[in-house]
Amino acid sequence: MATKLHVSVVSTQNNAFRNSEKFTEKRRVTKMHASVIIRAEAQAVVTTSPHESLRTSKLPELTTSVLSTRPFFLERSLHHLVPNTQPTNLAAKFGKFGGKFVPETLIACLNQLEAEFLKVLHDEDFQQELEEAFRDYVGRETPLYHARRLTEFYKTNNGGQGPDIFLKREDLCHAGSHKMNNALAQAMIARRIGRKLVVTATASGHHGIATASACAKLGLDCKIYMAAKDMEQQHSNVQLMTLLGAQVEGVNGQFKDAASEAVRTWVGNMEESYHLTGTAVGPHPCPTMVRHFQSVIGRETRRQALDKWGGKPDALVACVGTGSNALGLFHEFIGDSEVRLVGVEAGGFGLESGRHASTLSEGEVGVYHGAMTYLLQDEYGQTTEPHSIAVGMQYPAVGPELSYLKETGCAEFYSVTDQQALDAYERVCKMEGICVSLEASHAFGILEKLFPTLPDGGKVVVNCSARGDEDVDIVFRHKQFDGSLLKRINDMAPQVEEHHHKQQKCALR
Repeated sequence: MATKLHVSVVSTQNNAFRNSEKFTEKRRVTKMHASVIIRAEAQAVVTTSPHESLRTSKLPELTTSVLSTRPFFLERSLHHLVPNTQPTNLAAKFGKFGGKFVPETLIACLNQLEAEFLKVLHDEDFQQELEEAFRDYVGRETPLYHARRLTEFYKTNNGGQGPDIFLKREDLCHAGSHKMNNALAQAMIARRIGRKLVVTATASGHHGIATASACAKLGLDCKIYMAAKDMEQQHSNVQLMTLLGAQVEGVNGQFKDAASEAVRTWVGNMEESYHLTGTAVGPHPCPTMVRHFQSVIGRETRRQALDKWGGKPDALVACVGTGSNALGLFHEFIGDSEVRLVGVEAGGFGLESGRHASTLSEGEVGVYHGAMTYLLQDEYGQTTEPHSIAVGMQYPAVGPELSYLKETGCAEFYSVTDQQALDAYERVCKMEGICVSLEASHAFGILEKLFPTLPDGGKVVVNCSARGDEDVDIVFRHKQFDGSLLKRINDMAPQVEEHHHKQQKCALR
C-alpha cells in the first residue's frame, strides 16, 4: 500500500508542445533556479527516516565543469560532494523526495551500503578495476551515432528543417543494454564486502542478464526474481540467464511483485546476500548509487558532442520506466539550462483510458518501496496496475530524483502510446537497421512532436538504452493484430508456396 499525500498535480502532457519557445525560456529560468537550490541543499543535507533521528552534515558546494582530468568513471558531482578525508553521508533526499521509509532492521544495512559506496568512490584499486572492466568487458565508450536517414525522414515531414538526430548506442554494451554499467559495479561492491549471493529482480530481462553476467565474471551466486508472465514473454532472456548460472524464479503479478520478493529474500539473509537494485528507486542510497554508475552515459555524450560538433546537444531524449537510463543521460547536463531534458513515459492505451504507466504525468506523491516519489494510486492510496507494451516500463512509481526534476522544471515529461512505440520500433529498424527495445522505442516515439520545436541544424540525442531482439515476437504479434504485418505476410504467401514447390521438385529429381 502506498502512503498517500494529497497534493495538486499538474500534468505536463496537455498542450506540452504548444508555445514551445515560451516554455523553453521559462524552463531555462527554472532550471537555473533549481541549480541554485541544489547547491544550497548540498551545503546542509538532512537525512531522514521514520525510524531515525534527524542529522545534518555539512558538505562542500556542488560544482560543475565541462572537462575533467579525473578518470571517466568518477561522477563529477559526487567527486565534489564527497570530501577526500573521512566519508560522510550523501544527500538522502532530492528536495522532499527520496529518504529511507523502511523498517528499523534495514537501517543499519543501508547505512553500511552507503559507507561502502563512499569508500569505493576514492579507492584507486576499485576504480582502476572498474575502468578496465568498463573498457574491456562492457565495451565502453559506446558510440554517438548520427542517424542520417531518420533525420531526413523527420525533416521531410517538417518542411525540410529540423535538428540532426544522434543515438547514444547503449544497446551495444555487453549483454545488450545500459544495465551492465550499474550491475557490474554493484556486483564488485558485493564481492568487496564478502557477500556470496546476489539477489535481484528484473522485468524485461535486461537487468537480469547484466546481473547474471557480472556474477558469472566475479564468481558470485545469483538469484533473479521475475514476474511469471514476463518470463513467458521474454523466454529467451530467461534461458540466457540460466545459461549464465543464475537461478530464475517466477512470481505471480508484475515487476513490482518480483522486486518485493527479491527484497524479502535479501532481508531473510542479509549477512550473506546482496540486493542489487537495477533501477533508480527504493530507499537511500540505492537511487544515488544507480544514477552514479549510469551517469557515465551523459559524461561520454558531453565529450562526444564536443568532439563531433564542438558544442552541447539541444535536447536529450530518454524513455522513463523507473529512471536509470534517463538519469544516466540527463545527470551530466542538469546544470546546462540551454539543454532540454525530455523524458518519455509509457502512455499505454492513452492517458484517458487509465491503462498506462505515466507516473510523472498522472501520478501523485506518496511512499513506495522505501522512498517518497510520484506513483500511480487510487483515492484510497492503493497502487494501481501500470500498463505498457514494454515490460520494463510496467512499474507504478518512478525514481525520486526524476520526481524532483519534474517539480523543479529541470526536465520535461511526456507520454507515448503502445501504438506509437510500435511504429517507432519498426521505423528505426527499417531506416537505420537498428533493432531497439520497446522501452527505448518510446523515446523515438516522441520525435514526431518534439522535432518541430527544436532549432534547424540543432542536435538531439536519443538514448538507445537496450537492443530489442527479444521484443520481436511482441512487435510481430501486435502488428499482425492491426493488420499491417498480416497483409504483408499474405502478400508473400504465393511466393513462399512457389519456392516450396520448386524445392520439392528438386528433391524428387
